[in-house]
Amino acid sequence: MGTLAAVLAGKKIRTFQDRYRADVTGDIEDAEGVLKITRINVRYQLKLPEEQREDARQALDSYLHLCPAAQSVIGCIEINHELDMEDLPE
Repeated sequence: MGTLAAVLAGKKIRTFQDRYRADVTGDIEDAEGVLKITRINVRYQLKLPEEQREDARQALDSYLHLCPAAQSVIGCIEINHELDMEDLPE
């Protein structure tokens, strides 16, 4: 969450606690008798003005190469992520 929040901040998109959250799940499979995390699924929720949606999409598309946690497991664990956007109430 932190790396995406930093990229969003660079685009002037605020990520206050009441506007930004993530639900994370994972899949664990038996790999030759050893339990192994094979997949991490991250669903971000972000409330923002409609005019910032394209910037938010670009941030989602670009943050993984900057994320230390993701870079530590890419190649070993599949990472899926998506961003649900909601209009910020005025």
